[in-house]
Amino acid sequence: MPLIRPSFLHSLRGQLALWFGGLSLLTLVSVGLYVGRLATQQVAATAGASVHATARAAADLLGASLREHELDLVLLSLAPHFTRGDLAQPAVLHSLEQRRNLREEYAWMGVTDPQGTVVQAVDGILQGQSVAQRPWFIEGQAGLYVGDVHKALLLEKLLPQQASSEPLRFIDIAAPIRNPQGALVGVVGAHIHWRWVTQTVQAAFDQHPRNQGTEILIANALGDVLYPQALASHTRLAAALPSAPTTGYARLRWDDGQEYLTSQASVQTRISQGLGWHIVVRQPLELALEPAHALRTRLLTLGLLAALAFSLVALWLARSFSRPIEQLANAARQIEQGASNARFPTDHRLIEVQQLSQSIQSMTTALLAHERELAAVNQTLETQVQQRTEALETANLELERLATRDPLTGVHNRRHFDARLLECFQTSQRTGTGFAVLLLDADHFKQVNDTHGHPAGDAVLQQLARLLNENTRAVDLVARYGGEEFAVLLPHTPGGEGSMAAAEKIRAAIAAADFPEIGHMTVSIGASVWNPADTHAHAIIERADKALYQAKGAGRNLAMAS
Repeated sequence: MPLIRPSFLHSLRGQLALWFGGLSLLTLVSVGLYVGRLATQQVAATAGASVHATARAAADLLGASLREHELDLVLLSLAPHFTRGDLAQPAVLHSLEQRRNLREEYAWMGVTDPQGTVVQAVDGILQGQSVAQRPWFIEGQAGLYVGDVHKALLLEKLLPQQASSEPLRFIDIAAPIRNPQGALVGVVGAHIHWRWVTQTVQAAFDQHPRNQGTEILIANALGDVLYPQALASHTRLAAALPSAPTTGYARLRWDDGQEYLTSQASVQTRISQGLGWHIVVRQPLELALEPAHALRTRLLTLGLLAALAFSLVALWLARSFSRPIEQLANAARQIEQGASNARFPTDHRLIEVQQLSQSIQSMTTALLAHERELAAVNQTLETQVQQRTEALETANLELERLATRDPLTGVHNRRHFDARLLECFQTSQRTGTGFAVLLLDADHFKQVNDTHGHPAGDAVLQQLARLLNENTRAVDLVARYGGEEFAVLLPHTPGGEGSMAAAEKIRAAIAAADFPEIGHMTVSIGASVWNPADTHAHAIIERADKALYQAKGAGRNLAMAS
C-alpha cells in the first residue's frame, strides 16, 4: 500500500501553526479592542469634563461682570442727586462722567426725563434728542433692564471712529429713577460695547486649560451664535444641546456636519428674566478621541505582529513535534505492509507511548506558557485601567469641590447656596419650620479696588469671608453671592428678631475689624425670613435684596429687614 502524504494544511504542523496563530490573533485583537474602547470612554469623559468646566467658568465670569454693571446703574438711579428730580444739574453729569471714565466699556451714558428726552449725556451725545421709542427706555421705566446685543447706527456715527472694520454693537442697561414718593422722574441708561463682552469671555477661555481644537461661542436665547463673528451669520446651536446633563456635556452633530463634544452654561444676571445667553464650548470629537484612536491602532498593530510571531514559533514547534511521530507512522505503515526492516526513530530511546507522551507533555507545557503570558498581559492592562479609573475619580472629587466653593474666599459659591436655599424652602413648606437669609454688600468696595488695587480688594473679600464664618453658627451657610456680595442662610430662624440679631452681630464685627492697608470697612445688610405664602425659593432673596438696597440708600453700614 503506497504511503499517503497529506497536504500542509491537513498536516499536524500545518494545523498547529494555524490554530496557534489564529487563537493568538483573536485573543490579542479582542484585548486590543476592549482596551481601546475603555481608553476612548475615558478620554471622552476627560475631554467632556474639560469643556464643561471651561463653559461654566466663562459663563460665571460674564454673569458676574454683567451683574456688576447692572449694580452700577441701580446705584446711580438711587443716588440722592438723581432722585431729587433735577436731572439737569451738573452733579448728575459728573456722576455719569465718573462712571464712563472708570469703565472704558461704556460707550454712552445718559439720563432722560419721563417723556424720553435725553436731559444729559456724556460728551453731549444724543443730548436733547428723544429716545422714547427705544426698548431700553420703554423697559427701563418699569425696572432694571438689560437688552440683547444690537447695532446702533446713529450712535456709531456720533462716537469716535474705531480701528476695527466691524460695525459697532452694544448691549443696553437701564434703570428707573424715582423720587422719594415713588414717582418716575427719569431713566438712566448706558450702552456697553459688545467687544467688552467678547473680550471677557475670551479672557476666561484663554486662562482655562483646554484641549486641541476647542472653541468657545456665545449664543442668544433663540440659539443663534453671537460670537465669534466668523460663525455669527450662519451657525446655530446643535439640536438637543444639553442645559444640565448629568455629565455636563454631550456628543452632538452640528450644522457643519461634524460631531463635537459640546457643553453649555447659562449666563445669569440680576434681572429675573435674564438675557437667555449661553456660553457654549465645543471640541471636534475626532480631535478629542485622537489619543484613544492612536492607542487602539498601536494595540492592533502589536496584536498582528504578535500573532505572526506566534505562528512562526508554532510552525517550528510543530515541525519538531511531528518529525518523530511521522517517523513512527512510517515505521508502523512499513510494519503494516509486512516490511521486516522497518526503521524506528533513532534519536529517542523510549518506546512509542513514551515518545507520544513526551510530545503531548511538550505541547501542554507550551500552551500553559502561552496562557501565563496572556494572563500577565491581562493583569497589566487591568492594573492600568484601575489606575486611570482612580485618577478620574480623584479628578471628579476635585471638580466637585471646585463646583461648590468660591476659589478666592473659600466659602461656598452661589450655585451651592441656591441648592441649599431650595432645600430649606422645601423643608419649610413640609414642616412649617422657618428660615432666614442675609444679603451683604461691602460698602464702597469699588473705591477700595480703585485706590489700593485689586490684590488689596481680594484680601478684603477674604477677610470678610473669615469674619462671616467666625460670626455665624455652625449650621449657617456662608456663600459668596457675586463680586463683593455675600449671602448667609440661617436655618431654623423663623422670626425677624433672630435674623436681625444675626445681621447686627455680623455688621458690628466687620465695622470693628481692622483691614490691613484699608483700615476699616463696613457692610450693608438686607434680611428676610421665609413666609408661608412664598411660591418660590427666590422670593425671600428678592425681599432681602430689596432690604439691602434700602440699607444702602439709608446711608450704608446698616442692617435692615424686609
